[in-house]
Amino acid sequence: MSESIESPKSKLEEAQNKVIGAIAETMDLYGVTPAAANLYATMYFKDQMTLDEMRTELDMSKPSMSTSIRKLQEISMVKKTFTRGSRKHTYVAEKDFFRSFMSFYCQMWEREVKMNLDAIEEAQEDFINVIKDPNSTQDIVAEAKKYYDQLQESKTYYHWLNDLVESIRSGKIFEFLPKNEADK
Repeated sequence: MSESIESPKSKLEEAQNKVIGAIAETMDLYGVTPAAANLYATMYFKDQMTLDEMRTELDMSKPSMSTSIRKLQEISMVKKTFTRGSRKHTYVAEKDFFRSFMSFYCQMWEREVKMNLDAIEEAQEDFINVIKDPNSTQDIVAEAKKYYDQLQESKTYYHWLNDLVESIRSGKIFEFLPKNEADK
């Protein structure tokens, strides 16, 4: 009887390990270390886990686990939960991949937009100063105008990226690219 129970249980674990391996391997896209990726992938199949359970399950050092869980919280892949009556914090993995994708990439794209638009604005001011400088030669002025215009054109991309983020956050993107549940 033990054999008949063990076989399905081992098949269940084998199937879970396939998914855990694939998730862990692709988490580098999110800038996650292999240890944090393995932690998230393992948590994906759990309802919730305490830090002690994570350490036991994955045989991780306390500093590595703390660093990993902090990184996963920063990118909204894991949330800290509180259980009434318990002094231990529990953590839950985000299981909605749409939400994970939207949260992570929107955060990264917003950062890209802000950093680059700020740099472009500052550089364009510098180019205007070069253009207005009476000591600038015609060649220098022409080059400054060329670069100013080039940066002006690049703003189109950053405004588009900002609009993309807004369409994702608002859910409007699903009007153009619906979630397809055909594989259910």
